[in-house]
Formats: sequence, C-alpha cells, structure tokens
Amino acid sequence: MREPDGIQAGDLVVARNRKYDARAHWVVPGRYLGEDRHGWWIFQGSNEFISRPGAALYTASDAVLLIPRSGDYVATFFDEKHPDGTEIYVDLAVDPGWNPIRPHVFEFHLIDMDLDVVRSRDRGVFVDDEDEFADHQVAMRYPEEIIARVRSECERIFTAVAAGQAPFDGTNIQWFRKSYENGRA
Repeated sequence: MREPDGIQAGDLVVARNRKYDARAHWVVPGRYLGEDRHGWWIFQGSNEFISRPGAALYTASDAVLLIPRSGDYVATFFDEKHPDGTEIYVDLAVDPGWNPIRPHVFEFHLIDMDLDVVRSRDRGVFVDDEDEFADHQVAMRYPEEIIARVRSECERIFTAVAAGQAPFDGTNIQWFRKSYENGRA
C-alpha cells in the first residue's frame, strides 16, 4: 500500500530497501514525524545502527527521510554533521509500500534502482551510480519500461534539486525542528 494506515507520530518505521533481483539492501530505523503535501516524514537519528549485506555502521548525523506521495524516489535530508558533506541524497526507487508489523511499528519498503541524485557541499548536485544502473540493467534484466521511467524521474529530480524546488527548498528544516522539539534528536 502506498499510504500508511494508522501511523502516529513517534511510531517506529523501519525503511527496508532491496534490489530489483530481491537481494537485501539498506535497513534503516527511524521515527515517524508526520505528513504534509509532499508525503510522510521520518526522523533517522545519529548513532543509529544501519546495515546492508556486507556493511554495517552507526550513523554519524541526523537525517529526515521523505517518502513522497507520488514519484519513483525517496529523499534523505542530512544535517550539517554529515561526514561527507552530503546535504540531500535521493534514491531512485520503485514499488514503494508500507506494512504494519505490530502496533506502533511499521515497515516501509522499496526497490532501489541504483541511480541517486546527490547534493553535497563540495560537489554540488550530481547523479551517482550511473555505472551500477547500466550494469544492473543487464545483470538483473530491468524491463525497458522501468529503465525509461527511472531515467525520466532522475532527470526530473535532478532539475528540482538543482533549482531548489519543493520539496528540495528547505522544507526539511521544519521536520528537523519538529524532531528536535519532540526530543527525538
């Protein structure tokens, strides 16, 4: 289901990504903050344990994740403490959905389609992992329709991030503020 049913502020949300061939990818916990016209916002705090096959770490900075109402992406906005200077990291993704696990615990899942739009202090806005996207088109047999859809969405998101269009216009600041006011940081 594209929309969460019965989610409340403070509920645990586990973001679970996988690859097109169903292999596991990143798993990141967070706390639900609320929703606006753009979608649903999740606080992902520093010192949280995150993992994917072959890698695990404790996060070094706070972030808010936007799960949009529409579109083939999720966007993570980082605070100024991100060790690489990343400010915005947009994963191009398909097949989003929510699963209630038990009261006050939800899973959000998606298929990571490799391409990322990134804004960093040092490099500005750029598209990352184009080589991985090209390799996986062959190795995982991406359908042509999905390849075209993801490329089109990547161009749209790149333009929006570069131009500072909503929701990449500082909207995330109010959600950081809300998380700090609620003691989630």
